[in-house]
Amino acid sequence: MMAITRWTTGMPPWSMAVAAMLAVQLSNAVSVPVIEQVGAAGTAWLRMCFGAVFLWVIARPAIHSLRRKDVPALIALGVVTGFMTTFFLAAVERIPLGTAVAIEFLGPLTVAGLMSNRRKALFWPALAFVGVVLLTEPWHGRIDFAGVGFALAAGTCWALYNLLTQHVGDRFSGISGLSLTIPVAAIATLPVGLPQVLGGEFTWWVLPAAAGIALITPVIAFGLEMLALRRMTHTAFGTLLSIEPAFGILIGLLVLAQTPTIVQLAGMSLVIVAGAAAQRGGRRSTERRHDHQQAGKRAA
Repeated sequence: MMAITRWTTGMPPWSMAVAAMLAVQLSNAVSVPVIEQVGAAGTAWLRMCFGAVFLWVIARPAIHSLRRKDVPALIALGVVTGFMTTFFLAAVERIPLGTAVAIEFLGPLTVAGLMSNRRKALFWPALAFVGVVLLTEPWHGRIDFAGVGFALAAGTCWALYNLLTQHVGDRFSGISGLSLTIPVAAIATLPVGLPQVLGGEFTWWVLPAAAGIALITPVIAFGLEMLALRRMTHTAFGTLLSIEPAFGILIGLLVLAQTPTIVQLAGMSLVIVAGAAAQRGGRRSTERRHDHQQAGKRAA
């Protein structure tokens, strides 16, 4: 795991965030067959369970380094992570992948605007919002209110996830923090996930499929996100995530045969422009992060 961390040290933080976004949307798309067998909550729970196992084998978290004041943030991040995945998969079960991502993105987009200290930084979230509206096309077709509601709930969790991930990532090296939060996510989603697994149409391929998806997300994707967030501001990371609806449409087209309209393609162009512009000046201060980590070590 230390080798992976050293390998990513020279990578621009925005490139890790982009790779993470692609991995998340790919895992969501290939989760659809599993959802059909064991439901959205069951699929999310299995992903968290396998993710916890993989992360403990890979990261080998240092439990002895935990401080009492670290526990609330780790628990909160675990709960938010578990239900972010659960709510989003419930949305994907009802509405197209790209639409679900566009609605979900409103959560971190709001954080990007609120956390900015510069007025001109609000231009990029505003431009991304226009793109999100075009991607969603709310003026067309019958609205699945349950799907929209689940996507909004996932967006709320996503916004909290970004804030908590940066906090936990500053405290723990590499992805050791992730290896402590994903088991919490598995426990938190057990009450809604296990009943769906037991009551679903369970077949032999569900477990290996869920394990493979878990390796993509949460292990690789969330690990890259945590490493990226340690080196970026909330505003830059949140606005860079505006590219994710475009990735949702792209993966939806390639994997699920969900064809976007011309208007959605126009929206995709807007969010890509906003996301690319957001990474300018988005690197966090290395000195500030170093001081934060040293303070944590001293307190430990």
